[in-house]
Amino acid sequence: MSDLKNSIQLIGNLGRDPEIHETSTGKKVSRVSIATNESYKNKDGERVVQTQWHNLVAWGHHAVYFETYLQKGSFIGIRGKLTHRSYEATDGTKKNFTEVVVKEILNLTPQQVAV
Repeated sequence: MSDLKNSIQLIGNLGRDPEIHETSTGKKVSRVSIATNESYKNKDGERVVQTQWHNLVAWGHHAVYFETYLQKGSFIGIRGKLTHRSYEATDGTKKNFTEVVVKEILNLTPQQVAV
């Protein structure tokens, strides 16, 4: 049951190519956004699609996986934990940021076979 604490699962498409950086200690980190879609029918019977954007951060071997195998548009599933952080912008205002720290990645992009 402890695995359910602060656990999030998302399935969607990458909105841009992963950004890869290396920390001063040599550890790789990747940042990317993922779009998830939800659809419903409104009161007029029309289908409406809502897109939600989620910021992802992946460390170590997960960052290497993003860098090696994934690109904008890749269809993936992830499991991770939700984190919140804040920082002070250059103009002195406080900015809040929410992101998902990736713990597992599943590449759901259909593989094309060369003929």
